[in-house]
Amino acid sequence: MSITQDSRQATGTGQEATELLETLAERRFFLRQTVRNLTLDQATSRPTVSELTLAGLVKHVGEMEAQWVRFIVEGTEAVALPENWESDPSFWREGWRLAEGESLENALATWETIAAHTEEVVRGLPDLNVAHALPPAPWFRPGASWSARRTLLHLIGEISQHSGHADIIRESIDGQKTMG
Repeated sequence: MSITQDSRQATGTGQEATELLETLAERRFFLRQTVRNLTLDQATSRPTVSELTLAGLVKHVGEMEAQWVRFIVEGTEAVALPENWESDPSFWREGWRLAEGESLENALATWETIAAHTEEVVRGLPDLNVAHALPPAPWFRPGASWSARRTLLHLIGEISQHSGHADIIRESIDGQKTMG
C-alpha cells in the first residue's frame, strides 16, 4: 500500500468513502433503470392514487441529494425549513413534479451533475466525521447532528425508498419491472 493510500484510509476518505459512494451509485442506477425508455406522458403520469410520478421522483432525489451535500459542506442552514413550510402547499408539491419546460431527460442530466459533485465533495473531505447540527424539524431528534457518513447513509436510504415507489409506479404504467 502506498503512503497516499495509507493517508486516505487514515482520514476516513479511503475505502469507507469508496464503498459508500459505490453504494450510492448503485441506488441511483436502480432508479435510473426504472425510468428508462419512458415517454414524457408516462414519466409524468399518476397511475396510482399517489401524487408521485416517475419524473417527479427523479427530480426530487436530485434536489434532495444536492441539498444534503450542501449540508455536508455548509452545515445546518443548507437543510433548514422555510418558516412557512407547514402552511405553504407548494413546499411539498413543487419539488415533486416537473415545471414547465422541464423533462425527464433534463432531470436525469441534472442529477448526473449532482452525483459527480457529490463524489468530488466526499473525496475532498478530510474525513467522514465532519458533522453539523440538524435544523429543527418534526422528523429530526432535537439537538441531533449528522456526520458526512450519516448523511451519505441517509442519501442511500432515501434513494432506495424512492426507487421502491418508482418500481410500483412503473409497473402500474406498463408492467415493466426494474429487476426481473
